[in-house]
Amino acid sequence: MKRFDLRYLKDDFYTRMLELLDKQIAPEETAIILFEIGDFSHIQKSADVVYESGYTLMNSLKFNEVDWTIVVKKIKPQAKIIVEESEKDE
Repeated sequence: MKRFDLRYLKDDFYTRMLELLDKQIAPEETAIILFEIGDFSHIQKSADVVYESGYTLMNSLKFNEVDWTIVVKKIKPQAKIIVEESEKDE
């Protein structure tokens, strides 16, 4: 398990996060990534970026008042299940 502090990058941490996951994390290893919350849009975007890049988001939580932590495992994520609106009502 490795920990990376990307708070210094402010809103522009996605490229560096993926670079670290690609090059610094072994298959099936876990990374803890710390970044600044900003306007909260980074939380969902970081989850989307992790999934779209083929990694598994294990956890996402508020670290303190201004920082957020995600835990990412270098394994393929499970497929997302999309439920249609009509199926929800049944």
